[in-house]
Amino acid sequence: MLHLEKIDYRNVWDVIDLKVFRTQKSFVADNVISLVQAYSVRDSETSAFPFAICSGKRPVGFLMIGYNEAGIYDSFGEEPPEVLKKNYSIWRLMIDKRYQGRGYGREAIGLALDFIRTWPCGEAEYCSLSYEPENQVAAKLYRSLGFVENGEMDGDEIVAVLKL
Repeated sequence: MLHLEKIDYRNVWDVIDLKVFRTQKSFVADNVISLVQAYSVRDSETSAFPFAICSGKRPVGFLMIGYNEAGIYDSFGEEPPEVLKKNYSIWRLMIDKRYQGRGYGREAIGLALDFIRTWPCGEAEYCSLSYEPENQVAAKLYRSLGFVENGEMDGDEIVAVLKL
């Protein structure tokens, strides 16, 4: 059974060691970069919740949920997608190449939405995510889960939203 675990000293190295296929590297940030981002938004108006996606005791993927991710755009001097303001986001999702094709991505999104609906940062209207236009596997998965493209872009990525 799949579940989410907070990342701590017991599992951080296992999560860092998770990898995608070479052809997927342009679609997903390395987990160590994501963990640095999660740490760097502490004490800011943006919140990050990094999790190991586990099957039993074994990490099979990485998930990071964000709240008010728009707050980090000020430091870049860029205008964030409107939906990132005071809403939740699935900031990162990756399943290790050894465990892909088992439905773990779909199940992990469901677990992420369950966590979001506990309102750890307060209630919000939307959950958003973004993906590269070339990543049709992700686009198909997110559409099948009810995410709808809203016409916004996050850099070069397409933004999709789900009403909470």
